Amino acid sequence: MSDQWRSPSDGIDEMRGASEDEALYVTGWTISGLATLGVIVAVWMFGI
Repeated sequence: MSDQWRSPSDGIDEMRGASEDEALYVTGWTISGLATLGVIVAVWMFGI
Protein backbone atom coordinates (compact mmCIF):
# COMPACT_ATOMS: atom_id res chain seq x y z
CA MET A 1 0.00 0.00 0.00
CA SER A 2 2.00 2.92 -1.24
CA ASP A 3 -1.01 5.25 -1.56
CA GLN A 4 -1.49 7.56 1.39
CA TRP A 5 -3.91 10.36 2.09
CA ARG A 6 -2.26 13.70 1.62
CA SER A 7 -3.17 17.14 2.79
CA PRO A 8 -4.07 19.67 0.06
CA SER A 9 -1.09 21.73 1.26
CA ASP A 10 1.43 18.92 0.71
CA GLY A 11 4.05 19.82 -1.82
CA ILE A 12 3.29 23.53 -1.95
CA ASP A 13 6.42 25.61 -2.37
CA GLU A 14 6.29 28.31 0.28
CA MET A 15 8.65 30.53 -1.71
CA ARG A 16 6.57 30.78 -4.87
CA GLY A 17 4.09 33.32 -3.49
CA ALA A 18 0.37 33.58 -4.05
CA SER A 19 -1.42 31.46 -6.59
CA GLU A 20 -3.47 32.98 -9.40
CA ASP A 21 -6.73 32.46 -7.48
CA GLU A 22 -5.33 34.17 -4.40
CA ALA A 23 -4.06 37.09 -6.49
CA LEU A 24 -7.50 37.54 -8.09
CA TYR A 25 -9.14 37.38 -4.65
CA VAL A 26 -6.85 40.08 -3.26
CA THR A 27 -7.28 42.22 -6.37
CA GLY A 28 -11.06 42.01 -6.12
CA TRP A 29 -11.09 43.03 -2.47
CA THR A 30 -8.66 45.87 -3.18
CA ILE A 31 -10.81 47.27 -5.98
CA SER A 32 -13.92 46.91 -3.83
CA GLY A 33 -12.27 48.68 -0.92
CA LEU A 34 -11.02 51.54 -3.08
CA ALA A 35 -14.44 51.97 -4.66
CA THR A 36 -16.05 52.08 -1.22
CA LEU A 37 -13.56 54.68 0.00
CA GLY A 38 -14.15 56.69 -3.18
CA VAL A 39 -17.90 56.76 -2.55
CA ILE A 40 -17.39 57.80 1.07
CA VAL A 41 -15.04 60.64 0.07
CA ALA A 42 -17.40 61.78 -2.72
CA VAL A 43 -20.34 61.91 -0.32
CA TRP A 44 -18.25 63.77 2.24
CA MET A 45 -16.75 66.27 -0.22
CA PHE A 46 -19.81 66.98 -2.34
CA GLY A 47 -22.55 66.40 0.22
CA ILE A 48 -24.43 64.15 -2.17
